[in-house]
Amino acid sequence: MDARVPESAPVPESVPVLIAGGGPVGLATAVELAHHGVRSLVVEPRETVSWLRPRAKTTSARSMELLRRWGLAETVRARAPLAVSWSDQAVFVNSLLGREITRIGGCFGLDLTGSDLAAEPGQQAPQPLVEEVLREAAGDALLTGWQVTGLREDADGVTVGIVSADGEEREVRAQYVVGCDGPRSVTRAAIGARYEGRQDARPNFNIVFRAPGLAERMPHGPAVHYWVLNPAQPGIVGRLDLKETWWCIAMGVRADDADPVGLIHNLVGAGVEVEILATDPWSARMLLADRYASERVFLAGDAAHQNPPFGGHGFNTGVGDAVNIGWKLAAVLHGWAPAGLLASYEAERRPIAADTIEAAAANMATLAPELADPALMGDEAEFERVRPAVAEAVLRTKDSEFHSLDLVLGYTYEGSPIVSTGAGERLPHRWLGPGESLYDRLGPGFSLVGDQRSPGAAALVAQARELGVPFQVVDLPGEPLALVRPDQHVAWRGEDPGDALRVAVGAA
Repeated sequence: MDARVPESAPVPESVPVLIAGGGPVGLATAVELAHHGVRSLVVEPRETVSWLRPRAKTTSARSMELLRRWGLAETVRARAPLAVSWSDQAVFVNSLLGREITRIGGCFGLDLTGSDLAAEPGQQAPQPLVEEVLREAAGDALLTGWQVTGLREDADGVTVGIVSADGEEREVRAQYVVGCDGPRSVTRAAIGARYEGRQDARPNFNIVFRAPGLAERMPHGPAVHYWVLNPAQPGIVGRLDLKETWWCIAMGVRADDADPVGLIHNLVGAGVEVEILATDPWSARMLLADRYASERVFLAGDAAHQNPPFGGHGFNTGVGDAVNIGWKLAAVLHGWAPAGLLASYEAERRPIAADTIEAAAANMATLAPELADPALMGDEAEFERVRPAVAEAVLRTKDSEFHSLDLVLGYTYEGSPIVSTGAGERLPHRWLGPGESLYDRLGPGFSLVGDQRSPGAAALVAQARELGVPFQVVDLPGEPLALVRPDQHVAWRGEDPGDALRVAVGAA
């Protein structure tokens, strides 16, 4: 279940930006840089993308908006095994083939098709699929079969040591480095940053398996999650495709004690035919790097933060990192922003990661083991006696896990040194016509949205011309002005812009 990609890029002597790690966050960084015309090199040891351990399965509405910005959203949807219309439900059961307790709809923003809230709904898509699409988009920026081993930073750039699978050592000179090299990040160690936080003591055991005929026996209909509230073996089960491939998380199971087939039978509630494809023991981590950057090296994704998977925020937070540091590096390298702009990356993204970790940890406080009740496994009378109380507990404790648009779409950079007072949020979305999002009108640089007859409009256009900032005008007669950054966040809104654009590019 590995997917081959085109032959890897040759090793250059120098590159404007070197990206350590070619998972979804490293690839997203390369795609963002290319979106602004900046070359990069993504150094990734894996030659191929394996589907055996899909890890992330939820691409959030915000990440899908960013994929739309790169022209990739439709590609992801076309290849996703589960269409966005297939289900937006999470069903809570006593076993996969047993009784339903309750359900939650509108999960993960999957119900946002056509909504003014977002340009894109969320998408259930295994992480390997997203990686494959991003690998194709990154093209010859991707160097596989090599790994970053260390780096030396000086006033003019960074010398990066890399090694191939067969032991060949090379050095690449870069103006900047973005470390997307995961929990055991070489780049994090190189800048002297360290994780702060804790690890959850409860073990979990992931299984990817094939179960012919299981779907046809299911009484609960389509769902993105089936939460099994069996005290003997609580967990979560879901489909990876509409054929025979499934995933599950068996909660409270240590690797040494795991019987994968037995665990699946307990979750399903019957001795079904099973082929084990992969297993992966893990425990949740709530970790945040104490700093995100040196002068020329920046951390993103799991190199900077780790959070529990409950709520589906992990790699999506990393995509937000990639876009934020990507447009800022491009601005500096193209000469229309000073290097001081880059300091705003940590100021903006680290608080978002902290909020995400807190939300995911809160989601983890009540899981299937805490919701399970032995009476759910009894006869019909016992089940019905406790079902209302369990259903109430589910809805009370899990609603925020599946309905988190305030975090996914509502995070703000208010208080950032490059955001004017009263701004910082993602530009409110709307549809301008059938299939035409307001976001589709925005340029790759800054955009001025609103009534261009307003007195402040000419001043901002003149500022952009003076500073050499790429600038797109989006005329919406009668609407107040909003200065929108390349990442679709509002840098300023109002009547008198003053030095708003200078502030937004770190030149004030």
